Amino acid sequence: MSSQALTTIPLTSLPRLSQGKVRDLFCPPDNRTLLFVTSDRISAYDVILKNGIPLKGVVLTLLSAKFFDVLSSRIPRLKHHFLSLGPSSASGVITLEEKRMLRGRSMTVRRLKIFPIEAIVRGYVTGSAWSEYEKSQTIHGIPQPPGLSRCQRLPEPIYTPSTKAELGQKDVNISPAEAKTIVGDKYASRIEDLVLACYKAGAAYAEERGIIIADTKFELGIDEETDDVYLVDEVLTPDSSRFWSKSDYQVGREQDSFDKQVLRNWLTSNGLKGKPDVQMPPEVVEKVKARYLEVYRRLTGETLEEGLENMAE
Repeated sequence: MSSQALTTIPLTSLPRLSQGKVRDLFCPPDNRTLLFVTSDRISAYDVILKNGIPLKGVVLTLLSAKFFDVLSSRIPRLKHHFLSLGPSSASGVITLEEKRMLRGRSMTVRRLKIFPIEAIVRGYVTGSAWSEYEKSQTIHGIPQPPGLSRCQRLPEPIYTPSTKAELGQKDVNISPAEAKTIVGDKYASRIEDLVLACYKAGAAYAEERGIIIADTKFELGIDEETDDVYLVDEVLTPDSSRFWSKSDYQVGREQDSFDKQVLRNWLTSNGLKGKPDVQMPPEVVEKVKARYLEVYRRLTGETLEEGLENMAE
């Protein structure tokens, strides 16, 4: 496995549709699917760091594939955009060198219209939710029980959406009522019910393996021909979720995380929060990489190297 971070995707055989903070989207010839390619870029506080985390894109891709399978087995009639790992056989124009580069970090997905919100679900009061709760005993404007402590489990998971900002802009926390005005009455409750079910199923699976999912971000799309709502993008990864060790969990303090919190803490403590063109030192890169590899192992029961070996050719 490569020790170099892949921050630029050298794929020229397919037209590039867009480039996000972490993923590049390409258009296969069929015009009904997309090829999602996950780089090793990493962002924090809505800013992309100059250097990346080696193998991070592989962790995100293989863990998403795992959770699409887990959620499908636990939620009847769940629809999601994932079709297969790697480019489909229809993408015959891809070169052998490009296929090697794409292995483990790409997936073929259905092409859908994406809802312009981030569908966040919180099971614990932490991060920006804790900051708001301290001030007003609300989370995204939703009243919460009095007397909660930092990182305490909520009585029930709650749906706390945000806006979906353009690249370089900041997402803004909004209430479910505000989200309804964006996606429309027809879809608001379907989205909320779906992401709450996905969080509960994913959190139960993770807890069985010693990991607490404190909160996570989902994205949803719509098939305009069938009107079906689909789970899209990545799902339950250390980029989109807060992962804590169940054995080390303790109410009333910040938790040691298997996610981007290591990077956020370094940025904040060095006065670099939200600043552009920041390069991580090698020790931060290695610490973040180790956390991603460890949570992958705990959640899948295999090392990343084993996961790559077990991929169907």
